[in-house]
Order: sequence, then structure tokens, then C-alpha cells
Amino acid sequence: MEKIKYHILVVDDDDRIRELVKEYIKKNGFVVSTANSAEEAKIKVEYFKFDLIVLDVMMPGQNGFELTEEIKKNSDIPIILLTAKGEVENRIEGLELGADDYLGKPFEPKELLLRIQNIIKKNKKIDLNKISNIGEAKVDLNKMSIQLKNKISKINNVEKKVLIEMLANTGKTYSRLQIGEISNIVQERSIDVMITRLRQKIELNPKNPKYLQTIRGAGYVLWIE
Repeated sequence: MEKIKYHILVVDDDDRIRELVKEYIKKNGFVVSTANSAEEAKIKVEYFKFDLIVLDVMMPGQNGFELTEEIKKNSDIPIILLTAKGEVENRIEGLELGADDYLGKPFEPKELLLRIQNIIKKNKKIDLNKISNIGEAKVDLNKMSIQLKNKISKINNVEKKVLIEMLANTGKTYSRLQIGEISNIVQERSIDVMITRLRQKIELNPKNPKYLQTIRGAGYVLWIE
């Protein structure tokens, strides 16, 4: 990890888990704040800048899914959801609401640490506050939008993850499997549809793409002049 101290917020109504996670993450070089409810978490998010939130789903009052949806409307803080529910539909619900990762209880603290490190590493590869130019398209990852000529298109959390990775590694070819791992999309057809949507937002001629190109038999690559 980099020497800079990243600030993590741990939100869980279980005192034991909250303190265990806090102490483990602190020992590995992070600054850690905690909250025992969604209400307390919202107050801290308003007054402090966090690099990532570790958020329990099953809490009294507003649950983790609801809080994720509320936070992601106004912020792009990465969120890892913790839950005792391991069913696929619950995992999908969290990701659809904008969560960046999902870890079922019980879990190993080391696995949570690795997930935190991976998300921060990916998000810090490029400056999310800086406008990235892809040809005539202006990509604002912070506002999750792309402006092409006079048209402004919104991007979702999945598209953003792919753009973060590709903008940080222009000229690198990504297989469908790799894009699936980045975006948490399993179906190859769904990956192709997502790439088509991105081309429509980035390319002047999406049917003959200049920047987000297909490498036959290998995958996709992003070129920037």
C-alpha cells in the first residue's frame, strides 16, 4: 500500500465485529472511524472525507442496502457490504444499488483487508476528480457522466469500474473474462452490451469505434490519442 493514510468508515451495529474490524484495519496502516447505525454513519459522511465504507447490511432502522442507495446518490465513496445473507439475489441487489464489493459473514479479516486494498488501489490509479478526454468525449468519473459534443450521458457504477481500469491502462487488451471480473458481470453477452453502451457515449461513430475497439479473439482495448 502507499504511505498515504486512507480513511475507512466501519458501520456495524455489532460492537464486537465493529471493533475487531477497526483494530485489524488500523494495524495495517489505515485511519479508521466507526458508526453503530446508518444515522451515525450519515453524520460522519457529512463532516469527514472517507476513502471507503465497510457497511453491514442487517442493521436496525435503515439497513445497509438503503444506506448504500442514499449515499451513492450524492457521493462516489466505495462501499463494501457485509452481511450474514449469502444468497445470490442479495449480493446482486447490493451491487445494483452501487456497492463496489460484497463479503458474507462470517469472514476472515485478512480477506476484508485485501478487498479494501484492491478497491483503493483501483480507484487511486487515476484522479477521479480530473476530466479524462477520450477523443472528443469528456469523461467525468466523479460526476459519473460523459459529455460528447452537446450531449451528456450518465454512466452507472459498472461502467465506471471498467472505465477506471481501462483509463489507467490504455492500450492494454482486456478479455471478456477480465472485464467480467472487473464489473462483476458473468454473462459474455451482457459484457458485450455494456461495451456497446459505452461506445454510444464515447464514440462519434459507435459502429466504427476509434477508441474503444474490439481485438478479434482477444477482447477489448481503449486507445487514447
